[in-house]
Amino acid sequence: MSSMPSVVIVDDHGIFRSGVKAELEGKVEVLGEAESIEDAVRAIAELEPEVVLLDVHMPGGGGVQVIEQVSKQRPQQRFLALSVSDDPQDVIAIVRAGARGYVTKTISGEELVDAVKRVREGDAVFSPRLAGFVLDAFAGDLPAEEVDPELDQLTAREREVLRYIARGYLYKEIALRLHISVKTVEAHVSSVLRKLQLSNRHELSRWAVSRRLVD
Repeated sequence: MSSMPSVVIVDDHGIFRSGVKAELEGKVEVLGEAESIEDAVRAIAELEPEVVLLDVHMPGGGGVQVIEQVSKQRPQQRFLALSVSDDPQDVIAIVRAGARGYVTKTISGEELVDAVKRVREGDAVFSPRLAGFVLDAFAGDLPAEEVDPELDQLTAREREVLRYIARGYLYKEIALRLHISVKTVEAHVSSVLRKLQLSNRHELSRWAVSRRLVD
């Protein structure tokens, strides 16, 4: 995997696409751009980016349609929604469609680069306020009687770390909040992955949310 992730930018505003390209220059490889659903589906198929930066609202439909069409041919494709909207319905719709993250256009260039890299690696990335929408929406997906007993394997500290992982916090942020070292956080995450037989942070997040582990 290259150290520089590759993206296609999908947004119907040319000025905004240019601004995003400028922010990503030298840190993320922009393979191409698209301003419509049809252009996006074609560009993603041809250019095969690691991550698609996807606007939620576009003429003729939106990001959900792009994800649905692309996923038929490229189920492994990773999407990061980048939108002016912080409406809970928009956030939930795009996540249910398959996006791995959702950030608003107030995000800084440095934060956007970090979000692209984390989505490329399989993480779920959300602006803190938006993460709450997602957690609330998915918290009740499983009936109480179906909650996985694997949860009992985790220590209280491991559950704390898992809650922060599910909310999209970085290891260094978790370390600060729990007053432990980053290495200790990494050790807890590795332990949880091993106990639950999962492979990455994204799977941990989904597991925690589906079992209503997050308050």
